[in-house]
Amino acid sequence: MEELLAESSFDKLIEGAVVMGTITEIRDNEVIIDIGAKAEGAVTASEFIDVGELQIGSEIEIYLEKLEDREGNPILSYDKAEQKKNWEKILSKCEEGSIVSGRVKAKVKGGLIVNIGVDSFLPASQIDIQPPKNLDQYVGQTYDFKVLKINQDRRNIVVSRRELIEEQRINKRRKLLDEVKPGDVRRGVVKNITDYGAFIDLDGLDGLLHITDMSWGRIAHPSEMVKVGEEISIMIIEVDRDRERVSLGLKQTTPNPWEGIDKRYPVAAQVRGKVVNLVPYGAFIELEEGVEGLVHVTELSWTKRVNKPGDMLNVGEEIDAVVLGIQKDEQKISLSVRQLDPNPWDMVKHNYPAGARVRGKVRNLTSYGAFVELEAGIDGMIHVSDMSWTRKINHPSEVLNKGDEIDTIVLEVVSDKQRISLGMKQLLTDPWSEIDSHYKIGNVVAGKVGKLTSYGAFIELEHGIDGLVHISQISEDRVEKIKDVLEVGQDVTARVIKIDRDERRIGLSIKAAHYDPEQLAVETAAFEQVERDELTSLGDILDEATK
Repeated sequence: MEELLAESSFDKLIEGAVVMGTITEIRDNEVIIDIGAKAEGAVTASEFIDVGELQIGSEIEIYLEKLEDREGNPILSYDKAEQKKNWEKILSKCEEGSIVSGRVKAKVKGGLIVNIGVDSFLPASQIDIQPPKNLDQYVGQTYDFKVLKINQDRRNIVVSRRELIEEQRINKRRKLLDEVKPGDVRRGVVKNITDYGAFIDLDGLDGLLHITDMSWGRIAHPSEMVKVGEEISIMIIEVDRDRERVSLGLKQTTPNPWEGIDKRYPVAAQVRGKVVNLVPYGAFIELEEGVEGLVHVTELSWTKRVNKPGDMLNVGEEIDAVVLGIQKDEQKISLSVRQLDPNPWDMVKHNYPAGARVRGKVRNLTSYGAFVELEAGIDGMIHVSDMSWTRKINHPSEVLNKGDEIDTIVLEVVSDKQRISLGMKQLLTDPWSEIDSHYKIGNVVAGKVGKLTSYGAFIELEHGIDGLVHISQISEDRVEKIKDVLEVGQDVTARVIKIDRDERRIGLSIKAAHYDPEQLAVETAAFEQVERDELTSLGDILDEATK
């Protein structure tokens, strides 16, 4: 035993050293090695690049971690022996910033372990430009890496694959910027999508594909056209070498549907399309992919009062229309739905000739007149000046109510402007045309107080005519306030002292109702002087009465 021990090299084995060993057995998961210790040691098969290349009986260098474990077997590592031997070699050949090749051994917390002759650490943030979510895909793969940091005391090396990729991208970007020109078609990968477009990776150079350059037609969001990670063909639209920016186009890789548009959709042609969008001013109709026309809200119906396109159309609905016009440069087509039917206004002059008596319903009142519906979609308008021969109408509500059924006279028809002028007073004879047969100066007349103003009182006479009693003509006594002596609705007797056909007004005097001819002449002269000094017109006084 003493002789065997003397021959043994057991006492020469030192933990932490690289020693020679002989392969005695090769198993599925481990390799058995004799290093001259009391027992043989086992090395995990995964530490060898290719177990099939090992042979029983061959000698290899092995790292002795511990002489004996609890069972008396030595703990050995082929990988650590290689790393110990390679550390000095790595330091002599490798420095920070140099490029090395290595194989990814395993995934660890925060990154990967890479064998570059010795184990090095690859942080997850340095694996690729975008940190990957799945690190397992890299295990077993061989890549080039850039050495970021070497710590000799701790025998620690940090490497990066990302920096190499970025440097390669910079070189590729510079090369691409020198090569590309507007009109080139390239392959690219969709890198990112935003609300306004998508960024495309042209293998080292990122370009912006704006949403307006994605499709000849209408799209709401870029995700309708492209997906992240998708490879697409793209056209170079603009190159800014100083700012290293490239503008891209997707729709430009297909024919422009607006070429020859006027031949496919000539003016007056009937077309069919799908409603794709409704806006307050009209509806957009898709005639083909990339070609839309607009039906303005006024072109939806000849007769219906369309407040918004949604009252008549729905998105997705297919409709017929007529082409009104094409603006090729602006890529606009004007369409009409109402032009599919005859224009009812073409028959208005025939159906409602000037001078005809017509009946209709008051549909709406405005400050300047009343709209009367003669038939569905056909309205006529009565201006306030055509409502009475004798009264100044300040608002149509003084004589009409919405919903009233009334008779009118057609005064004028302007078909191209879709306008019919109507009159109410024209149904009656103008009483002022026969004023001499109704009233003469000196006549004593009876009437009723209609309005009171600061100037005087308006007296309602027969035949729808109003007369004015000036404040000076009410009483022999001085009148300070008319309302102290007269009230609306009061019956009065007065004498006609003035008739002005041009101004269409009659002057009355209550105090002169019982004057003799001489007194009447004096009072008439006095009234005319007052008119010249104080009055302007009957209309002005009527205006004052409404305030």
